[in-house]
Amino acid sequence: MCIALISTAHPSYPLILIDNRDEYLNRPTDIARWWPAPHTDVIGGRDMLREVHGTWLGVTKAGKIAVLTNYREDVTPPSVAISRGAIIKKWLTEDVGPVEDFVKNVVNTGIAKDAGGFSLVCGHIGGKLAVISNRATDQSQVPWIAGGVVQTVGLSNAAFSDRSWRKVTLGEELMLNTIRQSTENDESEDQLVQRFLDVLSHDTLPREGKAGDAGLETYITELRKTILVPPLGRKDLSGLRDDEIAAARKHEKVDVIGHNTPIRAGTPVANGRSRTHQLGVSGVYGTQKQTVVLADKDGNVRFFERTLFDEQSNPIPRGKADVDVKFKIDKHN
Repeated sequence: MCIALISTAHPSYPLILIDNRDEYLNRPTDIARWWPAPHTDVIGGRDMLREVHGTWLGVTKAGKIAVLTNYREDVTPPSVAISRGAIIKKWLTEDVGPVEDFVKNVVNTGIAKDAGGFSLVCGHIGGKLAVISNRATDQSQVPWIAGGVVQTVGLSNAAFSDRSWRKVTLGEELMLNTIRQSTENDESEDQLVQRFLDVLSHDTLPREGKAGDAGLETYITELRKTILVPPLGRKDLSGLRDDEIAAARKHEKVDVIGHNTPIRAGTPVANGRSRTHQLGVSGVYGTQKQTVVLADKDGNVRFFERTLFDEQSNPIPRGKADVDVKFKIDKHN
């Protein structure tokens, strides 16, 4: 239940993107960094579970930018050949021409049809950004945002036009208020980043009457109400009876991420069965990473990422796993 919030409303930053990546916390994920060769001009985290090593959010030295959120499926989709992370990776790493051409190719060539549900925002910093979804009912009219228009918009796990998700409308409101307050107080860039991290940490998940270790299935209908998803479920099933394990694992049937990929099993116990969770598709679920991207009028970009949990689903003290990179856009790169 990720969320991306994008704004062009700040007088000093023509484009601001903030994002929560919600995942099973044990999913192998690389921290945000400059990617290895041959894609050394891309910065972003990478999903290390699938061989394609795709991403959900990235920026290039030439000013390309993209963010992807998964589309909430009512049923678990069949296995698919195309990784959603590969689609965003293609935009960031390949010479695919203007964003208009890339969007048409994704929509019309069947690439999108062979992937799980997603919404993708992509384009160039300072220009218009396209919003495409392979679950939209009408692909003929692609929404465009930014590009000189002052606006603050959000996207989560539904269609861009779906205004029923409280986390999106709340996020837009909080982001706009944050920009207004920071500007009025003439705050520093560091203070602005911290304010956005506070927005991304806004937790309004209803918990009344639910067990403290309740998993994803219990909360699935409530996640659209909260920007931050606190850790849900158990990371270790050892010590439980078989019937308790079966009850706990029913949460694993909920398809939110839907990467549909071979996974590495947990460590087997003495009787040959694994009582730990399979990596990336079960276990504790929650907001794993928070990202703030600021692009100013002079082409300076700041990419800030905060990792909240390690791959053993243990919380990381705030600030201990931060990545903070600054660079200047070079359109000749």
